Amino acid sequence: MAGPRAPTVPDAPVAPWKRHIVLQLRQRDRTQKALFLELMPAYNRLLEKAQLLAQFSEKLQPEPSDVTPTTHQGPWEEESGPDSDQVPSPATLRVKWQEEEEGLRLVCGEMAYQVVEKSAALGTLESELEERQGRLAALEASAAQLKEARAGLAEQVEAWQALNAAQLATYDKLRKHAGLQEVALRRLEEEARDLLEKLVQRKARAAAERNVRNECRERVKQARVSQELKKAAKRTVSISENPNVLCDGVMEGAETVALATQPESLESEACEKWKRPFSFKKRRGHSVGGAPEQRYQSIPVCMAARLPTRAQDVLDAHLSEVNAVRFGPNSSLLATGGADRLIHLWNVVGGRLEANQTLEGAGGSITSVDFDPSGSQVLAATYNQAAQLWKVGEAQSKETLSGHTDKVTAAKFKLTRHQAVTGSRDRTVKEWDLGRAYCSRTINVLSYCNDVVCGDHVIISGHNDQKIRFWDSRGPRCTQVIPVQGRVTSLSLSHDQLHLLSCSRDDTLKVIDLRVSNIRQVFRADGFKCGSDWTKAVFSPDRSYALAGSWDGALYIWEVDTGKLESSLRGPHCAAVNAVAWCYSGSHVVSVDQGRKVVLWH
Repeated sequence: MAGPRAPTVPDAPVAPWKRHIVLQLRQRDRTQKALFLELMPAYNRLLEKAQLLAQFSEKLQPEPSDVTPTTHQGPWEEESGPDSDQVPSPATLRVKWQEEEEGLRLVCGEMAYQVVEKSAALGTLESELEERQGRLAALEASAAQLKEARAGLAEQVEAWQALNAAQLATYDKLRKHAGLQEVALRRLEEEARDLLEKLVQRKARAAAERNVRNECRERVKQARVSQELKKAAKRTVSISENPNVLCDGVMEGAETVALATQPESLESEACEKWKRPFSFKKRRGHSVGGAPEQRYQSIPVCMAARLPTRAQDVLDAHLSEVNAVRFGPNSSLLATGGADRLIHLWNVVGGRLEANQTLEGAGGSITSVDFDPSGSQVLAATYNQAAQLWKVGEAQSKETLSGHTDKVTAAKFKLTRHQAVTGSRDRTVKEWDLGRAYCSRTINVLSYCNDVVCGDHVIISGHNDQKIRFWDSRGPRCTQVIPVQGRVTSLSLSHDQLHLLSCSRDDTLKVIDLRVSNIRQVFRADGFKCGSDWTKAVFSPDRSYALAGSWDGALYIWEVDTGKLESSLRGPHCAAVNAVAWCYSGSHVVSVDQGRKVVLWH
């Protein structure tokens, strides 16, 4: 039987229903063929045996002329004995036939075995052929699908190429437009620079003219006072019994003496400012050509701070960890900032924290908060490479001080509400004019800045390279560097601006005497450990104690003069304490931790 021919590969894909019919026909052929696989070889063997028997029959059949009946032999047949030996006897033929039959059986068996082997091989080849035909059909179907997918992808490529060409044309137009805008921007910047220079020159001239007028007015005033003193020295005072006359004379003399001593008091005040470079008294600053800046009253310093002994109020104040806390100048307003980008203002009333306001709009996690000297503004450092300014009573940010290229870690007001300083991980410290939201100076500080504090004429920054640097706010130079053992996490300046408290990752607090610029005390304690790179430590308002929080939620208080651990407070905090604050009246302490808690201590 001839096997089925391999189907030719069609140019077009075969329809599914046609493929199904072909498979059904092939299955039917295999089923019907299996019924005759054993019958056909048996039938072939029978035919072969029939042919062999026919041949033997022809050989055994005697010819008519040679056959002689055995019953009628006579004596004459004895002479024909030699001729009778030439004809084989039936027994001989039977034996010979049996031998040939055995040989034929062996041959037939071998042939039958070969037929079975060939049939099995043929069945195997037919199954392989059917399997290959099935795989060929599947590959043809897959090839058809791939052709369709290729056609679709080719259409998409053409569409993307067209879109790319359109976008390229748009990009060329935008680039040309951007070039024109950059030229216009440079021109406007040059014009703005020229206008600013003219404005500064005009303000400088106005300031110089005002100074000249003030000097003239002062000279006239001094001349008038001198003349009055001379007249008073030459005047003869008559003593009268009338008390009114006496009082008038005394009052006139007192006014004259007061006018005479006024220049001396002004001169002594100026000398006192020069004698104390870290003076906490507010200077009467003047912007260029502007009016005198508002002068704030000094923050009241308590005579003796009270040590906290117990927790009065515990709140889950934020949605995530709290990084910063600060008291306002009046000690009754508190600000906390956290990783949830919110600043909460709290009122301290009767030993409890009552929610006052929430300041929104921060672009990143809050790392530092500070009040201005009047307590009307809040400045915060954020992780979105900027510091932001809020006005107390307004929920949205008033100004954004952008210019840093990395996370801002510290933001502090200077001694006035119109100036601030920020420190960042981009290795810079920036001074800001808050009236114009303008960066007035940038200081390259050589290392990550973790905290800053401001004195009268100095900016102090703590760094990741284990150093504290002092910068003259009137010039771009570093005046001093003090190394400490460990990365600096925070700085705190005493109210008299004579001592600086630093906290570092070597798990110590150090008190630096700014008069001699050396480390006066080092505070350590068993169990105390900084929980992060922004752990904050503070002085008490009277500088008698140093306060810091530990990684295990405890608060440690040292006495500054003796260096002895005064007390350690445990209880509400179950996570590392990030920051602490001591109110200016000395009666309350607030601590915040990485577990969202704000704790008021009394």
